[in-house]
Amino acid sequence: MTAQRSRRRMLAAVGATAVAALALAGCAEGGGDETDDGNIEGETVTISGGITGIEAENMQKSFDAFTSETGVIVEYTGDKAFEGNIVTKVQGGDAPDIAIVPQPGLLKTLVGTGEVKEAPPEVEANVDENWSPDWKAYGTVDDVFYAAPMLANIKGYVWYSPASFEEWGIEVPTTWDELLEISATIAEETGGPSWCAGFESEAASGWPGTDWIEDLVLRQSGPEVYDQWVANEVKFTDPEIKEAFDAVGEILLNPEWVNAGYGNVASINSTAFADVAAKVADGSCPMTHQASFLSANFLDVQTAEGATPDVAPDGDVYAFVLPGYEAGAATIEVGGEFVTAFSDDAATQAVLEYMSTAAWADERVALGGNISANLNADPSLASSEFLTEAMTLLQDPNTTVRFDASDLMPSTVGAGSFWRGMVDWIDGKDTETVLSDIQAGYDN
Repeated sequence: MTAQRSRRRMLAAVGATAVAALALAGCAEGGGDETDDGNIEGETVTISGGITGIEAENMQKSFDAFTSETGVIVEYTGDKAFEGNIVTKVQGGDAPDIAIVPQPGLLKTLVGTGEVKEAPPEVEANVDENWSPDWKAYGTVDDVFYAAPMLANIKGYVWYSPASFEEWGIEVPTTWDELLEISATIAEETGGPSWCAGFESEAASGWPGTDWIEDLVLRQSGPEVYDQWVANEVKFTDPEIKEAFDAVGEILLNPEWVNAGYGNVASINSTAFADVAAKVADGSCPMTHQASFLSANFLDVQTAEGATPDVAPDGDVYAFVLPGYEAGAATIEVGGEFVTAFSDDAATQAVLEYMSTAAWADERVALGGNISANLNADPSLASSEFLTEAMTLLQDPNTTVRFDASDLMPSTVGAGSFWRGMVDWIDGKDTETVLSDIQAGYDN
């Protein structure tokens, strides 16, 4: 792409705020030091979020073209304990210009501080054009739109080795009962556990377990009960939720089936959630339940032969959507991040506007490891066949989609008692007590 075409593409991606600033910058480039209060060239915009590691590096790279064309410097800082720290920072007057918020429930808590700025009109227009109404609703609090969707992931994938499945004579299951059957077969064939799992995530430890429960509520009881659960009309102590815990317990609490490559059931809590990618890649873990974003973690690990694993149907690793109780149900749970601001200066608004475009989504998706629910983004730019398929599934209007339930719940529950309850459950606390403890989070 030539510099001129790149400039036109960037101008098309951002609206009035950045275009005006670029025009002023262009005057300055003409041979003088002429400046204007509206010129955003040279301004720095800080972004904070929970994205770390190679994904944080790619997040930073996704602004290279924007900085080249606008002169705005974007500085992203990843914090593994973001969910636990951001409210304190905001209340203490130490907020970033922009926060990447992974939970609508946390967004609501931040809005409650009075420090979050409403989304600029240009951002809202982009979201109306590029996302389904549900995604916009997740960034809206009390009928006020604050936060544009960013990236997305499909939560309920099961990662496995296609070669190992072939060796064991196993086919990808199409129902929950078939999944249990192959779990038993793998344990018999290998003489070891058929699953590995990791719940450790510093202040956010336990969240991978909530994904398991949410998947089973959606598959056992259906979208209507799922929505009622999110709204606290169905309680954690109700039978539908206990049924989901019991189903997940058939796998995660079964000492014959976990924790491959790490130890016993209790080791789930001390295993970092992203580390399971290495065990799947080297063959020591037959299956793990994790979101589509795990594909990015395979870039940092090696197979038993010392190579970066090939993520493909006939490659080293691949994944299938956690099956439902009946075959063929196109129902998925998703997660994602939302971009909100604590500053309303022109440079920050230009960054917000750019991040709500299909142009930014394409930039980030092309860097690898992620997908977007932006309806005008190009799935073919995804870094693997798997991610292209996942993004296409996410954009398909015939797919029944529900957002991560814990992310929609109040943060005292979704990012509080629910996370802690999953850790307690793995540690051996009985299900009834755990469910009661989680429900008590609504009292805080």
